[in-house]
Amino acid sequence: MIELGVNIDHVATIRQARRTWEPDPVWAAVEAHLGGADGITVHLREDRRHIQDEDVRKLRDLTQIKLNLEMAATDEMVGIACTLKPEMAMFVPEGRHEVTTEGGLDIVSQEARLRDAVGRLADRGILVSVFIDAELPQVEAAARIGARVCEIHTGPYAHAFHAAGRDAESPAVVEEIRKVHQAGDAIRALGMRFNAGHALNYYNVQPIARLPGIRELHIGHAIVSRAVFSGMRDAVREMKRLMREAADRGL
Repeated sequence: MIELGVNIDHVATIRQARRTWEPDPVWAAVEAHLGGADGITVHLREDRRHIQDEDVRKLRDLTQIKLNLEMAATDEMVGIACTLKPEMAMFVPEGRHEVTTEGGLDIVSQEARLRDAVGRLADRGILVSVFIDAELPQVEAAARIGARVCEIHTGPYAHAFHAAGRDAESPAVVEEIRKVHQAGDAIRALGMRFNAGHALNYYNVQPIARLPGIRELHIGHAIVSRAVFSGMRDAVREMKRLMREAADRGL
């Protein structure tokens, strides 16, 4: 059954705008859980632009929902993950000048370094995921370094969907869906878990949620944006409904 991981980074973004104590990401995680979220995702960035170290510690200690820690593959971040032991750690590319993650991790060019980082986390019992583009060489490299989960970057699909006027049957959108589908098949054939995420929202989520074998979607900005008006529980509940509806139709 398809699951929803809610990224609450931008709850912290609002808080950090005033360097105060609210809104509290831990409260957001609890509300998301009550709305039906299956997991919580946070990205602890090198520049600490939103989520802070203390947020991750509190989420680990105070919530009863699985935690996915997104991070760069640095010694500092691997050390933090080994100490806190989230249920899943996901390696993502990271640039100080980007607004958000702009593409998938290039595993092919840094296999040895990433294999070591994956091994350190796996030794601590942490499920390791990698965020990659829908490219077969990257999928194969993910398997070689020991990743157990691949999250396919759905940004290109989301941008094509928007440019096509939200027409899921336009050739450009169909082609992007095909790429994600093909990558997902390769991931599963290599014995890894197929997840997806990035730029998914209430309008474009269903064609991705309908893909065979997809295990989990990670969605943040759209849910936090909707929550400003409807509350976190309702925002999560509606996204989960859309996902489940699409997944059931895709069976």
